[in-house]
Amino acid sequence: MKVLVVEDDSLNRKLVSEILRRSGYTVIAASNAGEGIRIAREEQPALVLMNVQFFGGMDGLVAARQLKEDNSTKHIRVVAITNFTDREDERRIYEAGCAAYVANPIRFHELLQTVSSFA
Repeated sequence: MKVLVVEDDSLNRKLVSEILRRSGYTVIAASNAGEGIRIAREEQPALVLMNVQFFGGMDGLVAARQLKEDNSTKHIRVVAITNFTDREDERRIYEAGCAAYVANPIRFHELLQTVSSFA
């Protein structure tokens, strides 16, 4: 399964990508939401792991909404990566069209379990 990791923190992007590669997934990566949207349109991954909060530029939930509103990408499942997990944040994540979320700091088992549930 092809997974797109959209994460602006290079260390987190490399860590998540490596975990997924070692688990047998094909991984592509983007360093910001705009790039993630472009790559999703071109590469058509089965799943996008989208950081919710970027430092500068487009918000990850705005990007998730754009993916879900675009006929060419609306079928792609989006999983939010977030530092926030209260009820209001959960509501916003699901309203943006995300299928699930993974909390930061990333827990390897939780990440792999979430990703494999969409395989």
